Amino acid sequence: MELRDIAPFPTSCFPSSLFPTMRADVEMNEESSKLFEREQAIYNNLDERFEIHKEKYKGQQYSHIYFSRLHHMRNLLYSLVPNWKPNLPVKTILGLEEGKECIIVGTIYKHMKLKPSILDEYSKERSKVPLVKPHNFVHPDDHLILEDESGRVTLTGSLLDPSAFVTGIVVALHGKETSEGDFFVEDMLEAGIPPQTELPLSSIQCIKNVTYVSPLQLGILGCLIILAGEDKYVVFVSGLSIGSSIFNPLQFQLLVDHITGHLGDRNEQSIASQIVHVVVAGNSVQIPQVLLSGHTIAPRDQSTLTEPIKELDILLNQLVAAMPVDIMPGPNDPANFSLPQQNIDDLFKYSEAKNRLEFLEKTLKWRHLVPTAPNTVGCYPFTDRDPFLIESCPHVYFIGNQDKYETTLVQGPEKQLVRLICIPKFCETGNAVVLNLRNLECHTLSFPTSLDL
Repeated sequence: MELRDIAPFPTSCFPSSLFPTMRADVEMNEESSKLFEREQAIYNNLDERFEIHKEKYKGQQYSHIYFSRLHHMRNLLYSLVPNWKPNLPVKTILGLEEGKECIIVGTIYKHMKLKPSILDEYSKERSKVPLVKPHNFVHPDDHLILEDESGRVTLTGSLLDPSAFVTGIVVALHGKETSEGDFFVEDMLEAGIPPQTELPLSSIQCIKNVTYVSPLQLGILGCLIILAGEDKYVVFVSGLSIGSSIFNPLQFQLLVDHITGHLGDRNEQSIASQIVHVVVAGNSVQIPQVLLSGHTIAPRDQSTLTEPIKELDILLNQLVAAMPVDIMPGPNDPANFSLPQQNIDDLFKYSEAKNRLEFLEKTLKWRHLVPTAPNTVGCYPFTDRDPFLIESCPHVYFIGNQDKYETTLVQGPEKQLVRLICIPKFCETGNAVVLNLRNLECHTLSFPTSLDL
């Protein structure tokens, strides 16, 4: 029997004094039973530039990617020099003359006393010098060198603090050659934050997510388009670490239930219906390293290797049934490093800053997502380009697998506005991050599961 076959009760069966109350109850029940429809947003994947098409690895060296970076950035800096130092000549390093002020453009190389070397595995056995703490290799004796195709020169002067720089940055320097053959730096020009597409664009808002695959991990370059004035949200979660001893399946299930609208009252479900995208930003599983050493895995260890991936698959299936999901590989995930991972964490090892947000801002000003690749971060040896150059300023720039949630808005000299976000490890904090695409506001979703009695 279908619902249409049931005849409605005639209103005359009820006292007139009761009918308004019953009518209100019916309307309330109808409202409470109303289903929310999931909001939608157009999504364009723009990460083609990171793809390896016709190139094949034939043992090529990394000099090509450095040359491409220098060529691109030098042309950019040359275009900025006339407004910076219009009366000074631009020279190559080989063309320097002692005592004559000029401008040189090149790639910084940072000579580090404590930088790990392949020879360390021998020196650890034969040297009595205590080992360096692994979290940071900055030393007071570090110094900077500038390189171009013609040569290299040591940089001196108090303007440049070596601890603030890393190998791989391309800059323009104003100074002069000293009698010792060094280059005394009097001023410096960085490329600065690149131009940005304005918001709103006509009747739409366009959010470009330059995503670091877990400590950036570089992964997603995408564009979400929404109608102006609408509240639509993207949820970022990182560091699930499924398979680790601290992974809490209930915690992540609560997050999934909230996002899919199966948790909370009608107000919370209404907000959840406005979530249009989920980004899983690296380190989704944790597999014991001993099982990834390349040796044959014993049958008893097979389940240890596959169970975390199976559990992740089950949880992701619940999410993708409700909305689009991007999943990014992290250093602990079973993926290669054709794209560099842990770029901001690597900057933390080889330079100093107040916090991770400052490192994010620095990479924007250097116009490079991962300047330390391929020096200290692995990546594919591209021969015809450097795909990690930042040519257009993102509106949202985030990094995964951080110790705590941090965010700020950065404004550039041409009114560029960028939301910087550090996404905390979910397995340790129980926090995900929600971003409103309409106004770039963001906050955390917290799912504590411990009971304090």
